[in-house]
Amino acid sequence: MPRGNSVPRYVVCIRNRAYPASLELRKIYRTIPDEKAARRHFLRIVDESGEDYLYPEEYFLPIELPKSLKKALQLAS
Repeated sequence: MPRGNSVPRYVVCIRNRAYPASLELRKIYRTIPDEKAARRHFLRIVDESGEDYLYPEEYFLPIELPKSLKKALQLAS
């Protein structure tokens, strides 16, 4: 599956209807760049299973993390 070369970003889940077992409300998730999915208004998210799946972008809001937190999350992955 084609993926862009941009740096992963983080989003917070604001809706999980239809995916309550896979997405937790108010949880921060890492996205994986996927240009094809973005054109269709989906985000590739590493969810509760530890795998990446496509979810509607309206289920999330982008957030900017402090550099120290971003580094800590990247090290924990």
